[in-house]
Amino acid sequence: MSDDDSGVQVGGDAYGGVRLSARRSRRAKSGARAVLLGAALSSAVLAGSGVSWFLSSYAAGQIKSVDAGTTGSDARGALNILVVGVDKRDDLTRRQQNLLHLGREVGQRSDTIMVVHLSEDHSKVTVVSLPRDSWVDVPGKGQHKINSAYSLGGAPLAVRTVRNATGLTIHHYVEVNVLGFINVVDAIGGVEVCTPVAIDDQKTKFRLQPGTYELDGVKALFYARTRATARSDLDRIDRQQQVMSALLQRALSGGTLANPAKLTALVGSTLKTLTVDKALAKDLLGLADQLKDVSTDDVTFATVPLADVDYRTPTGESAVLWDKTGARDLFRRIAADEPLVKPTPAAKEPTTPKPTPSPALSVPPSRIAVRVVNGTSITGLGARAKADLLKVGFQVPAPPGDTSRRTYQNTVVRYPAGREDSARTVAAAIPGAELRQAEVPGVEVIVGSSYDGAKKVTVKETSPTAGPSPSSTPVARTATQNICKR
Repeated sequence: MSDDDSGVQVGGDAYGGVRLSARRSRRAKSGARAVLLGAALSSAVLAGSGVSWFLSSYAAGQIKSVDAGTTGSDARGALNILVVGVDKRDDLTRRQQNLLHLGREVGQRSDTIMVVHLSEDHSKVTVVSLPRDSWVDVPGKGQHKINSAYSLGGAPLAVRTVRNATGLTIHHYVEVNVLGFINVVDAIGGVEVCTPVAIDDQKTKFRLQPGTYELDGVKALFYARTRATARSDLDRIDRQQQVMSALLQRALSGGTLANPAKLTALVGSTLKTLTVDKALAKDLLGLADQLKDVSTDDVTFATVPLADVDYRTPTGESAVLWDKTGARDLFRRIAADEPLVKPTPAAKEPTTPKPTPSPALSVPPSRIAVRVVNGTSITGLGARAKADLLKVGFQVPAPPGDTSRRTYQNTVVRYPAGREDSARTVAAAIPGAELRQAEVPGVEVIVGSSYDGAKKVTVKETSPTAGPSPSSTPVARTATQNICKR
């Protein structure tokens, strides 16, 4: 589907004016997720082309360095890189701030935080998103949202905070300024994204109906930044991981790597956005060369498991709390290079299925955030279902929506890959509900006309001595799985 018939409304040619009149300012914050791998992969290709001497000199003159308090690393071996997207707007003109809806605040804040783990042989990459509203201990400052660490103490405090929260050694640090994303997306020729739900962002006037779209840099920025969906920042993390996967696929495609003009533009636009620790600044090319064989199947994205998505802090702020057991197990598995995504099993000869008992429910309602959608023309049915689910312990943070088709009879519980355990708990609470895996950002209830209320369910949680419970299993997907399917 092209932009012309996508229903995207982003303000027309005015945004192109931003790009033409401020070439040094064509970047934006949510590209933090794509920049490190983009720089590594593209520079590795140049290195393999016999021009590494040029790239080394060019990179040294483009990348800024900072003393981040990281440990550094050997040439080989597992390593962890903290990537921080910094929301810095001081060098934007008033017009650019208005057109890109970035606000006018001065100073620096971290908006995107993730840990990139390279396996011991550097053949696998795991990207873990840390929600910016995570309520954690900031060393020497007390309890704060994790994104406060950067504004309170710069890169060194951000590194210490993430190291303490995750238990991981942070070997390197990468910082991307607020201007990075648009130029990278445009240099690579745009990205393809797909949304399972409608987006109507009143602030930016960015609108999409469910479907697949090819977006340029500005539109991709709005797609990755909007909070105008049910789970707000958590949905935004899912979209940013999807955009990064699409960028990675486009960077690895022959259309980009075989095109000298596109490749040069990608490298140039990427390197200028980076501030890295001093050790990495000296050997970014070496790291890039080690990643040259990585494919989208080798990159896994995950998000820290959460226990409370609407925690009210002692200071009255809205924050999120990590599932301590799940988070501890996630970072243990990452440190041990254990895969987070199960390999696809080989096809077997068909056999007559034997009836098996339904597995016990393992995820309690209090840990499940649900989006409710009215699939009928019955006024108020969605609101009734939301109230029922809240009474039996589920989290329903957003107002109910409506489906475009209003003829659902049975209630359907839809869920993304990796969330079946949570979806089974929801379906068990709604008599007659059908389970259906789909390309949706989270667990979703489409209320049908036969809906007759929700009931409490019994959940059998695993004893702590028996290992992590299914609720502690992180939701993880490879970059290949994140890419839109035609």
